[in-house]
Amino acid sequence: MGGELSDVRIMEGDDGRGAIVSFPFDAAFVERFRMAFPRARWSDRHRAWRLPGTTAARRVTRWLDRELPATFTNADERGRDSFSFEPIVSPYLSTDSEIIVRTPYSRTVVAELRAVPWAWWHGEDKAWHIPFRSVDALRERRAVIEAAAQRNEPEARKMRSAAAKSAPEYEGAKARTNERRRQRYPVPATALPPLDRVLMSHEGPLVVMDVTGEIVPAEIARQHYPWGELRRDDLIWALWRRPTHDELIKAWPARHQPAADDFAQGWWQPTLSELRDARRAARSLERALETRKQGRSTPGKGARDRSP
Repeated sequence: MGGELSDVRIMEGDDGRGAIVSFPFDAAFVERFRMAFPRARWSDRHRAWRLPGTTAARRVTRWLDRELPATFTNADERGRDSFSFEPIVSPYLSTDSEIIVRTPYSRTVVAELRAVPWAWWHGEDKAWHIPFRSVDALRERRAVIEAAAQRNEPEARKMRSAAAKSAPEYEGAKARTNERRRQRYPVPATALPPLDRVLMSHEGPLVVMDVTGEIVPAEIARQHYPWGELRRDDLIWALWRRPTHDELIKAWPARHQPAADDFAQGWWQPTLSELRDARRAARSLERALETRKQGRSTPGKGARDRSP
């Protein structure tokens, strides 16, 4: 197959499932790939193959290991020699048959390791596995990864939390958080939102469950919902909840961008781009909650056991 080894990449899909696989074009290799993975589909957006399934990255990595054994063996030997000559010393790194990276959860760490060719997440031991052939790419990102991991150590997070509490704006932020927890949202009395539908608002996507009819105090509206000052009519409270990932998938997008009047009333039908962002966020949140639930049911799980 033509092209360099570094041109072959495996990344996790945008929705948190599946894998994005790219490699230099070779007709025979593409035919073998499609025979091995009949559900793979070409993505014009990524200019790569999309492969569904939660174990897709692992399966395609193993398949490529078999397909390109000579190339991989030589590259791994060179990478192992390079690592022996110039080892990466880090408390987050260990070695076995591969380089193993285990850090506190960090979005930055996940993004950096996804960019390392052939790196893959091993769900059973909660660590990233990186073949020695990718040691140079890991070196390039090592400083960013280690800095992000240190920022997310429990002690560092406690220190930042303590510093934030002493900041002048802490009380205002605390008041905003307490207001959000009430899960109430002001809506114009003359423009009531539909119930039980996915809507977009200044607080993000929501589903209105009920409109109480209680008038929003002017001081609360001014402090927490400044967009309401654009309205001349009364604002009343609506009770809301966050939509599920399934509801966001089924929601119908608006044909046009929201107008100024829509922003002024505080709610509007979501656009396709807003729905896409909301779906990714909801999927990520649901996965995190599921991981946390599994961690609580399994003894010995700690703060580092969060899946990316």
